[in-house]
Amino acid sequence: MMKTFSFDTKPFEAMLLGPARAYAALSIDYTEKLVATQLDTAKAYTDTGLAQARELLDVRDADGLRNYIEGQQQFAKNMAERIKGDAEKVVSLNQDFMQQSQKLAESSLKQAQQASTGQADKA
Repeated sequence: MMKTFSFDTKPFEAMLLGPARAYAALSIDYTEKLVATQLDTAKAYTDTGLAQARELLDVRDADGLRNYIEGQQQFAKNMAERIKGDAEKVVSLNQDFMQQSQKLAESSLKQAQQASTGQADKA
């Protein structure tokens, strides 16, 4: 009579599949947030650039040109603030992703240690 072999998949799930799924989910969430931020940023810069071009088309005389040039100073200030804020968003996303990745790695290591200890106890 042949003996059947049974394989306990729980340690495999705990050490490999579970952490891989969790990391994939974290990566997808991070990518989605990063792409959304980049798209929002691109749209804002495009809209602002087009608005500036339209304002330039409205210049009809020296006063209009002077007003446009004065407005450019405020435009430059606003853009600098926008760029700084957008960079801070990306840095924050990156930091959050790194922290979550580290927590996930620590948790996965702990689960793997528990699973291997449990297997050693059964042996």
